[in-house]
Amino acid sequence: MHNRADDPFFTETRNGIITARSVPIASYRLGLSGVCDVVEFTTSPDGVKLPNRDGLYLPTPIEYKRGKEKRDHSDETQLCAQAMCLEEMLSTNISHGFLYYGETRHRLQVEFTAELRTLVQEMSDEMHNYFSRGYTPKVKTSKACRSCSLADVCLPVLQEKVIAASKYIRQQIENG
Repeated sequence: MHNRADDPFFTETRNGIITARSVPIASYRLGLSGVCDVVEFTTSPDGVKLPNRDGLYLPTPIEYKRGKEKRDHSDETQLCAQAMCLEEMLSTNISHGFLYYGETRHRLQVEFTAELRTLVQEMSDEMHNYFSRGYTPKVKTSKACRSCSLADVCLPVLQEKVIAASKYIRQQIENG
């Protein structure tokens, strides 16, 4: 599903909309960086100037997900973080974005509310706090781990088998 979305050299223009794929993004304020699957740039008098393009364009991030809508707000939060990075990079405001779910073939519009933006800021602050303390939170494994792109980094299966060193030593003494 991500084949076209992950190709940074495939940009197309249709009906005045420029579709850019695999767009690198960053925010110094949030301390985040990443890559948007797709950013659509729509002609608008309130937009921003793009290099080598005539007119002004408003960016809209689009995140592709393999499955279906989740019960939590993780997808919306990720999309909003992407929008906040784009806003900082392009000095603009982005009101909404889209989540495209491959399993349902459904495109869901997500409004970037003040509450969602606050959640992104709080999560970013928490992540940086963990990093500065050298703390890695325990993983709460679920069936979602199987399809996560970070599973090989996170290693959730190994997390399930971790035991305290004191318990391990006690087991070795008792069994030894």
